[in-house]
Amino acid sequence: MPEVRELVAPRREKSQSPRRGRTGAGVVISGAVLVLVLGWAVLPALFSGGDPLTGVPSEKFQGPGPQHWFGTDNLGRDLYTRVVHAAALSLTATVLAVAIGLVAGSLLGVVSGVLGGTVDSIVMRCVDVLLSIPELLVSLALVTVLGFGTGNVALAVGVALIARFARLMRAEVLRVRQAPYVEAARACGVRWYGVLFRHVLRNAYGPVAALAAVEFGLAVLAVSSLSFLGYGAAPPTPEWGSLISEGRNYLATAWWLTTLPGLVIVAVVLAAQRLGRAFAQEGLR
Repeated sequence: MPEVRELVAPRREKSQSPRRGRTGAGVVISGAVLVLVLGWAVLPALFSGGDPLTGVPSEKFQGPGPQHWFGTDNLGRDLYTRVVHAAALSLTATVLAVAIGLVAGSLLGVVSGVLGGTVDSIVMRCVDVLLSIPELLVSLALVTVLGFGTGNVALAVGVALIARFARLMRAEVLRVRQAPYVEAARACGVRWYGVLFRHVLRNAYGPVAALAAVEFGLAVLAVSSLSFLGYGAAPPTPEWGSLISEGRNYLATAWWLTTLPGLVIVAVVLAAQRLGRAFAQEGLR
């Protein structure tokens, strides 16, 4: 038996090492993509010196090339410049949406898990109702009531995310409340708020933070979808979703107007999802 174990162990290490290498490379690439897009949002002039609102009519509908990396639109505006400047509004709305869902959902989950009883039943039934409706449909209904604008889009998407965070936080609070160190803290006479903040929340926030990283990519997609439908910033202010919406009328003759902004959204969503899964796996270890 010892000889068999000695033979099996090296094979297991060899089979896992390439997977670890691919995992590390994927995380590095995803991080680089998000850092680049974050640079677009914070310092757009550093990555593109042009004006996203003005163009040269004589250069309209030029395809991607050395002069215009993403080509130009129907007004001769550089598409790459517009994509770079659109990152600020799109990412700002995404961060606000995730923050709203995280804070409000966590508060509901903590209240439900700590108080229990009737309060828990009422909160969870409301959460079940929200989870039974597609998040995009909830966001669309809310933004229709609230009106147009990037802030309203962020609020609508954030409200749709509350249910996921509330359910997970409640589950983590209920799990941590049964831990031996929590019972020991109560037995030692620690007040309830000390147990809550120093022991329960401190050990329950990890999976919720991992969920926030995963939901960031989905929030990018939801914000872009509402912007595509015309609920975002008013033209000619660029947003990723509105850029795709403007280019769909010229899809047959200028494919780059929709394809390239769409690929940017896909890259950001996949990168955020990859980092979120890696974060969640590390939190479970």
